Amino acid sequence: MSRTAVPPGRRLAALLRACTVAAVAASTALAVPLSAGAATTSPDEQPITAAQVQAETRADEVRAFGPEEAGYLAWQRLESRAGLREAAHTRAEGGPDNGYPLPIRVHRLEMLTKTQAELNKKFDPSVFGKFTDYFTSPEYGDHVALLPTGKVLLFSFEPVETDPTQEPAPTNIIGSANKGRAYLWDPSLGTGSNAFTAVPPPNVVLDDGTGANRPAPFFCAGHSYLANGMVGIFGGNLGGNGGAGAKLSLIFDPWTEKWTKNPDMSVGRWYPSVVTGADGRQLIMSGQSEIGWGTPTPIVERFPAKKDPVVYDSKKVPMGPVDRFGADAPFTTDYPQLFSLNDGKIYALGRVPSQQWVFDTKNESRADLPPRPDKLDPGVTNRNYGSAVALPNGAKGPDSVLILGGNRSDPNTYKLSGGKWSTDTPRAFGRTQDDTLIFPDGNLFTVNGAFDIRDYGNGAYNPNADLKYRQTEMRDKDGNWKLGPVQRLPRGYHSNAVILPDGRVMITGDELQQIANNPNIKTENGGTIEIYEPWYLHSGTRPKLDSAPTDGVRYNRSFDVTSSTQGQVTRAVLMSPITSTHSVDTAQRHVELQIAKRDGNKLTLQSPPSTNAAPPGYYMLFLLDANGVPSEAKWVKLDATSGGSLP
Repeated sequence: MSRTAVPPGRRLAALLRACTVAAVAASTALAVPLSAGAATTSPDEQPITAAQVQAETRADEVRAFGPEEAGYLAWQRLESRAGLREAAHTRAEGGPDNGYPLPIRVHRLEMLTKTQAELNKKFDPSVFGKFTDYFTSPEYGDHVALLPTGKVLLFSFEPVETDPTQEPAPTNIIGSANKGRAYLWDPSLGTGSNAFTAVPPPNVVLDDGTGANRPAPFFCAGHSYLANGMVGIFGGNLGGNGGAGAKLSLIFDPWTEKWTKNPDMSVGRWYPSVVTGADGRQLIMSGQSEIGWGTPTPIVERFPAKKDPVVYDSKKVPMGPVDRFGADAPFTTDYPQLFSLNDGKIYALGRVPSQQWVFDTKNESRADLPPRPDKLDPGVTNRNYGSAVALPNGAKGPDSVLILGGNRSDPNTYKLSGGKWSTDTPRAFGRTQDDTLIFPDGNLFTVNGAFDIRDYGNGAYNPNADLKYRQTEMRDKDGNWKLGPVQRLPRGYHSNAVILPDGRVMITGDELQQIANNPNIKTENGGTIEIYEPWYLHSGTRPKLDSAPTDGVRYNRSFDVTSSTQGQVTRAVLMSPITSTHSVDTAQRHVELQIAKRDGNKLTLQSPPSTNAAPPGYYMLFLLDANGVPSEAKWVKLDATSGGSLP
């Protein structure tokens, strides 16, 4: 229950100004009544003071929204925390830590830290890589996107619970407590708090009957990169009925670091998938509708709408509505795996084995693919959330997909190639909620994983995990898998992993594990990030990429780069950045570039033959030596128009 009535905006803003100008005493309460029916106040029900609001107000929110709205957001945060304290008292004495007290969090993190160090002694970093930094983050990182600026966008929700044996997300909550949050992490600034910047989403009023104006609850949305390098985010949480879909359509600009809200979609989507096709447009599929859980929408929508041009200019934010695609996608489960392959078509691979389709974006049609030969347990009808990748295929771009995770009972991997499925080489064990990355040399790397959703092997909402899921796995060019070092936390549901331009891997996500291992749970630093350094960072001198084009590169053209270690370079590859959630990453791509000519420190490379091989947008360019050791990357923009300088 709300502790105080919502303060009128003008009165709150005036009071905040009074705090600044007249130094209002900290004991001065906001001049608003208690909620209806509240006759008395306990120590946990004291009115929020103006000084508390002033202290909670964030400078970045003042800059973004103005003092009035920033003050309101601060007041909402204070209300939410007060509500947590009150809810904890209704559960049992002892407050929000009662179900999972602080000493357990401390001891558990100590155990995981110690066992990680002991287990990883046997893994040679030059062969298996090495886990290094582990540091706090102000954001859980349930959604991630590596930006062409080198920063990482992290977003999820404002938690409503700090006990990891309870649900922390406001899935079933409507109103002001159901809201999103977002931060940028700048790896160039290190691991301290100054490396993170809040970039809150725009405020919205959803069709939930409350009229609450709050930061957009875009968690459990779908996202992909636009042709101009921005991030398109579609859907989110309307709240109520097990998770209803919001109609949100948002864009994040990496260069201005600002959000744009576009017109709503025609349907709500909670757990949708989004993919960027060869034409530079996004197809948006599936997701639970605005009615609630159990009502996935078959409607496919497209952004930008067919009548609107694709925006390639990185200085222009695409504006406009979505429109309806000509064919439906009748998935009965959410978050399908979507891939744009080198025939220009979109392959939509559902978690139900029989729901496998291919979409032709030119004639707006859908065709059936054969059922996937999954080995499911009796009574189980679909795979859980698990990873999938478009396999590297040289300069032509990917023509096949490997489905890996999502079934704890089946270690096999399944390959779709030429419209047919085959059983591929197995991993050491089955796992769900995993993330599989493509390294610059084309090999695969799996990190994260769990037994089930919110179940780490000892029952739902029990953070104690089957620790085998901490162990990484690697796949070589021949398709053989081998186990590698273990990560610190056993991250499962909502876990993520991103390859950074310097070749390191950032690992984050899984709010329950982060909460369960946070010795400072009372602070806002509820998230954590762990860094993994692949084998190639421990294998001698890396080649250097000194310069690359800062203008857009056209398709099927040659372009020049420079390298002071030109003689060391044997390969060049483009890798698209990663944007992922729920083990779904529709963007990840690995495309070889032919080295057409060498002249001193100059290398002439051949760009991809068409947008089918690599959809338009930003890619990381790596140069590799004969052993597969990559340089640090530089950003290259593949542009289907005449180009234009980068911001």
